[in-house]
Amino acid sequence: MELSYCVVNTSQRELLLRGLDALARERERLPFASEVLVLDNGSRDGSAQAAGEHPTVDEVIALDRRRGKALNDSELLRRASGSFGLLLNEDSELRPGATLALWQALKERPQAACAGARLLRPDGSAQASAWRFPTPLTALAGALLLHRRLTVQSTGTLVREVDWCQSAALLVRLDAAAQVNYMDPDFFVYSDEVDFARRLRDAGWRSLYVPGASAIHHEQLATDVIPERRIVELARNRDLYMRKHHSATAARAVRWLTAWSYALRALAALALPHHSAARYWRHVSATLRPERGEGLREAADRYNAGR
Repeated sequence: MELSYCVVNTSQRELLLRGLDALARERERLPFASEVLVLDNGSRDGSAQAAGEHPTVDEVIALDRRRGKALNDSELLRRASGSFGLLLNEDSELRPGATLALWQALKERPQAACAGARLLRPDGSAQASAWRFPTPLTALAGALLLHRRLTVQSTGTLVREVDWCQSAALLVRLDAAAQVNYMDPDFFVYSDEVDFARRLRDAGWRSLYVPGASAIHHEQLATDVIPERRIVELARNRDLYMRKHHSATAARAVRWLTAWSYALRALAALALPHHSAARYWRHVSATLRPERGEGLREAADRYNAGR
């Protein structure tokens, strides 16, 4: 067994099935053995049954309680039988040849632990998917409206080393993941892959961005009108990362600089069509006070209590 597809699904049955159809087509192209593992995160929409009935799925782990993404990704990587685990969200749909491109990138670069795909929006436009590690300097770049030029690393047409890649379509070398004890469950969702890549870097491993591999990503944070709980969780875990890997002073600086960049976007949204000023203002308040509000962790607790 060379590669394990590791899919986490949370109540997105139709997107999950589209992604599994794409995996079936990908597996036909592979010159090595693979498996598909699906972890259903306590869904009530028939996702677990649909995954179990899909011909490309080898195993379904159906949870009766909703858990965080870092914990779920870690369980899949631990269960995986392959040398590599391809982490996928339920809203990620691999384009043809993506698996081989990611696999070849890691096979050719034994010092690399992770390889991230080029992410595309449903309309085909590119979505940022690799970045420099968060620091006060990257937050300052955002405040000066230089984020895309100085922080985003998912550019170019050649495989390149980057700080971290989004885990929506991320191939992981399993022995490297085991060396750093997988994902940190303190990150319920968001910043979990940033922390993972940082700990891998500290252990001597590298991350790659592979533009020759692409996946359609139906990103929920961007598509919800005002995704209240997602915004709170994003701010909370960004702050957790800064306090874990930097100082309290650095974390405060990042909060203020990031809030300023969102405030600028909110002001611009007042004059631009199809932009939500309310959504950006909620980012401002959540960034300044990440300990306030209900995030996805609390929403999961309430969901579990009602089962």
